Amino acid sequence: MQKHGWTDEERWQAVQQRDKAADGQFVFAVRTTGIYCRPSCTSRPALRKNVTFYDTADQAEANGYRACKRCNPKLDGPANDRAAVVAKACRTIEAAEEPPSLDALAKQAGISRFYFHRIFKDVTGVTPKAYAAACRAARVRGELEKGTSVTSAIFDAGYNASSRFYEEAGTRLGMRPTQFRDGGRDAKIKFAVGQCTLGTILIAATDLGVCAIDFGSDPEQLVHQLQDRFPRAELIGDDTDFEAIAAAVIAYVEDPEAGLDLPLDICGTAFQQKVWQALRSIPAGQTVSYADVARDIGRPKAVRAVAQACGANRIAVAIPCHRVVRTDGALSGYRWGVERKQALLDREAGR
Repeated sequence: MQKHGWTDEERWQAVQQRDKAADGQFVFAVRTTGIYCRPSCTSRPALRKNVTFYDTADQAEANGYRACKRCNPKLDGPANDRAAVVAKACRTIEAAEEPPSLDALAKQAGISRFYFHRIFKDVTGVTPKAYAAACRAARVRGELEKGTSVTSAIFDAGYNASSRFYEEAGTRLGMRPTQFRDGGRDAKIKFAVGQCTLGTILIAATDLGVCAIDFGSDPEQLVHQLQDRFPRAELIGDDTDFEAIAAAVIAYVEDPEAGLDLPLDICGTAFQQKVWQALRSIPAGQTVSYADVARDIGRPKAVRAVAQACGANRIAVAIPCHRVVRTDGALSGYRWGVERKQALLDREAGR
């Protein structure tokens, strides 16, 4: 809350306490260093006799002081301006042929590399390196979907060596690049369709792990949906070993106390994977709000994006998006129907 009429004594007390509530209301300058800071700056404390207070950063600079690179006091609206700095960095990363270095991004923002790294992760939920990796993988996916050769797609996306991409391909694509480009060509996806009290259920997996758990009312439609996702993959239906995995999933749906610990083949953006990881940490029998998840991943304002990530989840129950509700407790939407969401929550609560 804005406070008017600060006395120098009150300002000094705020600086000593590193009071974040005072940020944006004044800055303090240190004569011996020639630098000015925001009240919450974590730099080494200055002596009171060397400190001068100014209402704005412009006033401090007009008197010859330079902005502190640790706290960047020129960002007098911390949340909004930090988001703007990070958004600009994201656009730079997305447009670059090769991922820019942390030093280059920090220099562009006019702040220290340590502070830049911290605010980038605070705002996006991932590090600049992870964001750049996700952008490159997205470029590869886009080129492969156009039918571009694998080698061209890899180098066009900014990888200096194809080996670097192949190290990440399994987690980024869920299958070999040529298979992804050709709709799953030559990939083997085992699947099983069964019945449970929530209707028809389809479970499918690549060599990496379960890639789909779908509910529906029509077995044939569920299989068609899997074929549409991977039109050139080899779908294997009658595999005795895999049916044991499918049975474990069905048993978990019927009795959540049975537990479910399966490897998953998850393909999504860096943000989606961050959300899905958070969902897997929600204990059975408990619910959280979309706002809670946003706060847990360090993105308190990304409530809508969290909801979209939940909606993009294709692996029911194993990634328990059914445990996420609105702030008022309402169930909101669910890919497989609100009735199934309620039924799953009732079972987990022992009702």
